[in-house]
Amino acid sequence: MFESLTILFPVSGVKINILFPPILAMTVAFFTSMGGISGAFLLLPFQMSVLGYTAPSVSGTNHVYNVFSIPSGVYRYIREGRMAWPLMWVVIAGTLPGVFLGYFIRVRYLTAPGTFKVFAGLVLAAIGLRLVWDAFHVRSGTKRGSLVTASPEEAVVRTIRLSPTCISYTFWGETFSFNPVWMFLLALVVGIVGGAYGIGGGAIIAPLCVTFFRLPIYTVAGAALMGTCVTSVVGALFYTWVPAPTGLSTAPDWALGALFGLGGAVGMYCGARFQRYVPQRLIKLVVAAVIVAVALGYILPAVIPSRTS
Repeated sequence: MFESLTILFPVSGVKINILFPPILAMTVAFFTSMGGISGAFLLLPFQMSVLGYTAPSVSGTNHVYNVFSIPSGVYRYIREGRMAWPLMWVVIAGTLPGVFLGYFIRVRYLTAPGTFKVFAGLVLAAIGLRLVWDAFHVRSGTKRGSLVTASPEEAVVRTIRLSPTCISYTFWGETFSFNPVWMFLLALVVGIVGGAYGIGGGAIIAPLCVTFFRLPIYTVAGAALMGTCVTSVVGALFYTWVPAPTGLSTAPDWALGALFGLGGAVGMYCGARFQRYVPQRLIKLVVAAVIVAVALGYILPAVIPSRTS
């Protein structure tokens, strides 16, 4: 019975049970979406290491996953009033040009699977360690690491200041601010890395917003996901249409990416729905543990010599 559900995706050459990608993506997205992360950063290692999909086009396929999966989670954050709109626009403005640069880095300097795995591992390790650090450095006496039990009127984002040097908003009785110029520059760098990796940048920008700008994850998640979605649309089209160097496959597998994305959409919506009831520290630690584990799996084989003859 299950063998009859196994199909071949001709673009990527992946042969897999049609039920497995959406179920896996749904599970991953449920947990990662609580931290403003689509889960694409975990699906890419799975495609490369388990499915054997190592061509540069795997990055584009990851963008396709984001395009299909993220809108449901974003809708939930908007509906509950937890979308920080000014933050979202600054993130998009910075990551979009970075995605283009990331594409050229991917297809020209990171084409070898081994090199790209080390690059991906270093990116993941940086994200994971930052999350661990921040999880244990939440200031005492604040609500930022607590379980959200506030009323709907309190647990919504309200912008109170918009200027070239400062954007401020209130959430759950506290005021949070950031410099849009510094946020833009950070998003630009994140866009370059995310464009090369195929994650849109949300997996990087969300923990950095929490760590460096001290913004609560409950308000960062929606903006980071929306930014990832927009940049992933551009990234997927870029990988599809822009001519690649001779001999390289860069066009994404839209069918495989959409299959992952459909499951991710369900997980993303449910994760956004339950995020407000989960302690912020727990969200960070769960996501960080998975990220670091995957990162070590990529980095260690490159630095530890094989003992096989």
